[in-house]
Amino acid sequence: MTRSQQALHRDLKDALAAQARRAGERAPSVRGSDWRLATVAAVGADGTVTADGIRARCMPTYAAPAPGDVVVLDQSGSGSWLCWGPTAKATPAWAAIPLATNWSAAANYYPPAYRVNGDGTASLCGLATMSGTLANAATVATLPAVARPAAQVRVAVQVATGFFGVMTLAPSGVVSLGDFSGTLSTTGAKWAEYDALSRYRLT
Repeated sequence: MTRSQQALHRDLKDALAAQARRAGERAPSVRGSDWRLATVAAVGADGTVTADGIRARCMPTYAAPAPGDVVVLDQSGSGSWLCWGPTAKATPAWAAIPLATNWSAAANYYPPAYRVNGDGTASLCGLATMSGTLANAATVATLPAVARPAAQVRVAVQVATGFFGVMTLAPSGVVSLGDFSGTLSTTGAKWAEYDALSRYRLT
């Protein structure tokens, strides 16, 4: 065998070895299980997500998948993908609640605000006040679409000195006060206690 033939065989051997190595790197059955970070692009109705072009089945701990989540994907030796859920997110920011006419943030309290949490819930905070007549089922604020529950939410709140009522969140976003414990005065301060809804379901 000539020197040129030996070089040719050596090059062919190296090329075949490199090709086998690349194939093994791509084949789960060769390299074993694997995991990676990926960004969710779409959420399926069958309990799956598509992230970085990979369709993966969500684990029970990932109950509220959403596009844009940075998630952990885990691949088995047979090539199947599981999505364990998102990595830690930054604490969601508070945003002001649009208050109804005659209502304003109360001094020395947190201003009325909402935030959407990463687990399928939202939170309200703050205290608003008004003076005068508070009618039953009066609208006190309207939540933006992102913070609206899929069904009505009710919670007991104090609406004036010595009087209580119910704050209701409607799927339309309307926040109202009603079902008062007695006849309210037509004068004096009335309150909307958003802190009472520190966490509620969205879906």
